[in-house]
Amino acid sequence: MSEPLAIVVNGVSGRMGRMLVEVINASDKARVCGALERPGHAWVGKDLGEMLGGTATGVIVGEDPAQVLKGAQAVIDFTAPAATVALARTAAQMGVAHIIGTTGFTPAHLAELQEIAQAGVIVRAGNMSLGVNLLTALTRKVAEALDSDYDIEIIEGHHRHKVDAPSGTALMLGEAAAEGRGVSLEDHAVRARDGITGAREKGSIGFAVVRGGDIIGEHDVMFAADGERLILRHIASDRAVFARGALKAALWAQGREAGEYDMMAVLGL
Repeated sequence: MSEPLAIVVNGVSGRMGRMLVEVINASDKARVCGALERPGHAWVGKDLGEMLGGTATGVIVGEDPAQVLKGAQAVIDFTAPAATVALARTAAQMGVAHIIGTTGFTPAHLAELQEIAQAGVIVRAGNMSLGVNLLTALTRKVAEALDSDYDIEIIEGHHRHKVDAPSGTALMLGEAAAEGRGVSLEDHAVRARDGITGAREKGSIGFAVVRGGDIIGEHDVMFAADGERLILRHIASDRAVFARGALKAALWAQGREAGEYDMMAVLGL
């Protein structure tokens, strides 16, 4: 049996960081070899196991990526755009596959990641779950089959703490819808409505956002025409689905050529 994959978790104290540690520890295919937090965080220098409320594991939370990534084969990162881009450069230099679940990137951030991926392996997705990626594929196919008589609306909901909107998943679904229609999402997206907006423009792709409570993730893609509506829906009830997808991506990334990949590639979709 091969050795378990050595994985570093970035942002280990957060909701997704903790879930990633739990999922990786439950797998016989991988192990947590390192943990990263932002400089000055209260967990830095402490044993990860003890910080998570258990026994000592010998994995000490660090703040220097160049030190923590030594000996790692992958790093999984659900943090913030600027921090993710900075980590991507270090990971590429050290030959460590970078699995990115961070959302909220600007076009400038995405351009930097594309440039970094010329030298390293990056797997980036707005959502790591199998179900959402199947939903994305379905959205593209349905948008391709239905003409602009069908209005497209993407409705997403998340917990009160989420800081970006629309969600990375909603934008991923919007891109799929636009690709199916053969148009640019940037030119057809309607991301806010307020006041006297006038009639809906034909061919536009609308977004609606819900934030509240502890909603983990809910996404609907609605195709609405006169007399009928088709709704594709995904509901996440456990963050573990995202962590399991990220682990699958980390395993898949080993031995790949430098480049930026997505979960569609990981899942063979």
